[in-house]
Amino acid sequence: MTKPANDKSLNLLDGPVSTTLKNMTIPMTYGMILLMTFNLVDTFFVSLLGTQPLAAISFTFPITFTVISLAIGLGIGTSAVIAKTLGKGNSEDARNTGTVALILSALIVCLLSGLGYFFSDEIFSLLGAKQNLLPLIHDYMDLWFIGSVGLIAPMIGNAILRASGDTKTPSIVMGSAGLINAIMDPILIFGFGPIPALGIKGAAMATLVSWVFGLILIIYILGYKRQLIHLKLPAMPILFKSTQEILHIGLPAAGANMLTPIAAAVMTAIAATYGESTVAAFGVGSRIESIACLVVLALSMTLPPFISQNLGAGKLERVGEAYRVSIKFVIFWQFAVYLLLIACSSYIADMFAKEESVAEIIQLFMFILPLGYGFQGIIILTNSSFNALHKPMVALCLSVIRLFIFYVPLAYAGSKLFGLYGFFFGALLGNVFMAALSYNLFIKRCEGH
Repeated sequence: MTKPANDKSLNLLDGPVSTTLKNMTIPMTYGMILLMTFNLVDTFFVSLLGTQPLAAISFTFPITFTVISLAIGLGIGTSAVIAKTLGKGNSEDARNTGTVALILSALIVCLLSGLGYFFSDEIFSLLGAKQNLLPLIHDYMDLWFIGSVGLIAPMIGNAILRASGDTKTPSIVMGSAGLINAIMDPILIFGFGPIPALGIKGAAMATLVSWVFGLILIIYILGYKRQLIHLKLPAMPILFKSTQEILHIGLPAAGANMLTPIAAAVMTAIAATYGESTVAAFGVGSRIESIACLVVLALSMTLPPFISQNLGAGKLERVGEAYRVSIKFVIFWQFAVYLLLIACSSYIADMFAKEESVAEIIQLFMFILPLGYGFQGIIILTNSSFNALHKPMVALCLSVIRLFIFYVPLAYAGSKLFGLYGFFFGALLGNVFMAALSYNLFIKRCEGH
């Protein structure tokens, strides 16, 4: 049996399923609340600059999410391999895997961000950005691409910690970085004392500073305080073996995650046909979605280590129980969130929109799409659970089906038939249909073991 690495790590193999998942997810949720709330600060302060800067930062979302999704995929592979290894009781192999994961993710993200930096104009023009928005997009994205490794390393580091059953430390890392971003945003965007107002470029600089802090902190925790990674390059046989194990799950998982921003890019392009106001409103709605679904996202990060460790220990009955408990909770929780968003929709719209046309579209977004967030939660948890079971190709296939058979096609058809209302309702129906398919498939797989 694997012993906790320290008092912050939970025993995932023997404790009550519901209680263990709750104790893992609550601190993760706190950290994500801080991180995502502070990230929403970017959108809020940029919205004060006007509709054009808000539209510009909305165009960046699919691209930034592509890079982040790659890191999430590699983190999923890292977490699944390490957690299963710990479930078998082998801490040295887990340490090797964590070390290789950090090196591998840095190399891949450098390559991807480099391509994004040099082909920025072509990429954003394809998304539908007009020439007048490209300078504003450059102000934000040039710095973002350069500093992206500073974001990715903490994400992989947090995956290593979660695999060991520690979700408290990742929440502290995320929350601290988010707090720095929130403090620096207004200072760099609007200026303070001798610091000049940098506008949208200031938002990017604030983000970069917070990433550098997170990078230094996570390396210190993993390498010195917790000794969960080696501070030197592993031997080549270990390097190749760990890379193969991570990529076996990480590449399909990254591919599945990167499909989401590709679909978001298509959705943004559809929204762009309705004008800058719709793009700005859709961008705000997408960021509100990240807040509204943060408990689901937190659970999608804590459920896989639980599943993988119990898979490694051969306790498959706990896997099925954990999945069912999580799905029931998500459905009820997200419906409550939907009711809250409806009640607050006018206040949220007024907060983020300086123009009435943008505010109206934000409200329309919140009355329709959040109704499907519970179903979206089922999809997210099912995919993460398949990855944790070391079945990444199943998760990838489900992502392809969701985005390119249900979600985007139904949104596009709805847009053509019923305008903006149809656009939002089509996306909602796509999530409902896919949730039913995902749940039934996972239950059948669990029963088949």
